[in-house]
Formats: sequence, C-alpha cells, structure tokens
Amino acid sequence: MPPSVPSLPRRVARLLRTSLFAQVACALVLGIVVGKLWPGFGADLQPLGDGFIRLIKTIISPLVFCVVVVGIAKASDLKAFGRIGLKALIWFEVASTLALIIGLLAANVVQPGAGMNVDPSTLDSAAVDEKTGGGSLPSTTEFVLHALPTSFIGAFAENSLLQVLILACLVGAALLHLGHTKVPQVLPAIEQAQEVIFAIVGFVMRLAPLAVFGAMAVLIGNYGLGVVETYAKLIVLCYAAAAFFIVLLAVALKLLTGLSLWKFLRYIREEMLLALGTASTESVMPRVMQKLRKAGARDDAVGLVLPTGYSFNLDGASLYLSIGTLFVAQAVGVDLSLGQQITVILVLMLTSKGMAGIPGSAFLALSATASSLGAIPAGAVALLLGVDRIMDSMRVVTNLLGNCVAVFAVSRWEGALDIEKAKKVLGGEEPAPAQQPAKEKEPVSETS
Repeated sequence: MPPSVPSLPRRVARLLRTSLFAQVACALVLGIVVGKLWPGFGADLQPLGDGFIRLIKTIISPLVFCVVVVGIAKASDLKAFGRIGLKALIWFEVASTLALIIGLLAANVVQPGAGMNVDPSTLDSAAVDEKTGGGSLPSTTEFVLHALPTSFIGAFAENSLLQVLILACLVGAALLHLGHTKVPQVLPAIEQAQEVIFAIVGFVMRLAPLAVFGAMAVLIGNYGLGVVETYAKLIVLCYAAAAFFIVLLAVALKLLTGLSLWKFLRYIREEMLLALGTASTESVMPRVMQKLRKAGARDDAVGLVLPTGYSFNLDGASLYLSIGTLFVAQAVGVDLSLGQQITVILVLMLTSKGMAGIPGSAFLALSATASSLGAIPAGAVALLLGVDRIMDSMRVVTNLLGNCVAVFAVSRWEGALDIEKAKKVLGGEEPAPAQQPAKEKEPVSETS
C-alpha cells in the first residue's frame, strides 16, 4: 500500500511545531489582528517585545567577545585582523555615503513633501524632546572616547559593542603574543564558553514568536493603519529607495563573490522576519553571526565586521535621514540649494555614525542637520513622528542586509571566505562536518 499522505491540518500543525519561520509569520499576523481589533490591549503588550530584546542584548556582548578572541587566536595573524578592520571601515563609508546620495536624489525627483504647506509654529516640538529624552548625539571626540573602555567589566555592563570589540582585540592579541604553550587552557575555555552562549541563543529564540506578536500588536494598537494613508507618498518613496539600494547590494555581492543575495535572504528568512517583527537588528545578531560562519565566512571577519557595522554601517538609516531631511524642508516650504544639500550629506556622514543605541537617534540626527543648515526650523522634524515607526521595517532590512553583504565582501577581499562552502550552504546543502584525524592503530602484541 502506498504511504498515507498527512492531512492538511496535520501538515500545518507539524510546520508550526518545527519551523521558526512559520511560528514568527503566524505571530506577526496575529499581532496585527489583535492590534487592530483591540488597540488598547495591543498597546499593553509592549513587555513581550521589550523582554525578548533585553534577553538577546545580554548575550550579544559575551558572544562578540568570544567570537573575536577565538577568530584572532586561530587566524594567528594580527596584521590580517587589522587589514579586515580597515577594509570594513572603507566599505562602510562608501556604502553609507551611497545610501545618503540615493536618498537625496530620490527626494529631489519625487518631492514627497511638496505642496503640504505646513506652518512650523503649529507643530509640537516638545514631542520631539519626549521622543529623544532630551538627549543629543555625541561629538566625534566623545564618540571616539566612549568607544574606549574604562573598565573590563564596565564594557559588558554598558553593553557597548565597540568597547567589547576593543577588549576582544586586546585579549586576542595577548593570546597570540603569549602562545599556546604559556596559556594552554585559555583558548579552549573561551571556545567552550562560545558554544554555551550559542546554546543559550537557541533557548531564547524559542520566545521569538511571542516577541513578534507583542511588537506588532503594540505598533498597530498605538498608530493604527491610518498613518499609512497620510504619509503614503513618503513611505512608498523610502521603501522604493531601499529596494533600489538592496538591488545594488545584490549586484555588488554577485560581482565580488559570485553569491546570490536572494539565496542568502532565503537562508536567513527566519532572522529577517524576526527583525521585521521586533523592529530590531540586535535581536538577530547572534543567530546571523552563527549563520555567516556556517556559510564560509571566517570567524575573525564575522566577529569584527558585523558588530562594527551596527555602529558604522546604518545604510537604511542613512536613506531615511536624507529623504526625511528633504521631506521636512519641502513640507515647510524651504527650497534647499545644491550647496545646502551637499552640506546635508556631509553632516549626515558624521551624525549617522553616532546613532547606535541612542533613543530617538533619527530625530537627533535630523535636528542636528536642520540646525546646521539654519534654514529648516528644528521643530519641523516633528512632522515625522507619526511615520517613524512605520519606517523601522525599511531601516531594519536595509541595515541588516547591508552589514551581511559587508561581511561577505570584506571576507572575500581579505581571502577569508570559503566560496564553495558558501554556495553549497546558500543552495540548501548542509556543510560537511570537519573530519577528525584518524587514530593510529595500537600495535598488536605478539604474545597472547
């Protein structure tokens, strides 16, 4: 008899039980429904998403530390690690500047704020202060100094990725200097700690559907779907510009490595959906690091490029900031000259680098840009308060893909990428397990 085919409900139940992607997708839809039907209840579900992100954040710093230390120690070449860092910074600057230029060109062509004729005096500038907590972006000097740790434990306590990276580089360099003969147990202990952390990531990720459900219910409950109609032109422009930028990323990835961005998207579809649902790329950093390593990128390249990109390579935020600046100017009737728009690019090249981890950083950067121009009322950025949360999905996808492509590109540039392994993994094949060295046969005794 031919084997019986499982019924549709049983197949769906099995899929929901075994597939994180299906669980997160289902939770996302349920969150939208709950937020729409019961907005008050949906808005009260904020702790679900916040709690999940807090758990993930506790893992990120020790994971980055372990991956970078192990990567440096195993690569046995500190100069190569320095080259990776330099090449990553070059890639980040080129990519984020390109994103800024694309955003400005798109806003000039479409002019999403033209004809709105908004009176800046009618806007509630206090709402911007509430969004940003009255903070400000650090200056270049402050940013550099803050990247230097004041204590070993403090870097982990503050969850500062740049400080943890510097400490990891110092520890990795020290292990290389001392050699395995003087500290034979340190590196294996860090490797074991790394495996423990990845196991914890697996446990925490089981809560991902709850986090997505809560985050989407809060979004729809607080903002509703009407905001999409009000800002339709701006929303469509931002997402179209992001799509164009992602196409450029796909072309660059194909030319530099021969890899397909579409296949990579399928490979990280669970992480991408989770990042969309929680509006946070930090929530998926541990899993993405793990998958990039499995896809052939060397440990030291993944450990350095990806975390650094979270501070220096915010391509989606760059797109949004450049489009948002021109949108606000057009909405209040300010016509920016070519020189002023070049100033926008120069200012955003600096302000966009200090945004990571600062509440309301997009509004702080927009306010700083408006102040530097002297032509746009700083309070006018309040126009974007209603649509900012809708833009999170665009920023998250573009930022995450931009940093992943950077890992592949820099790894290829440095010769730290196994192309054949990457193609197999992105094509759906499981990587072959590392072969264990064969044990020598014991000599057979001549006497019985």
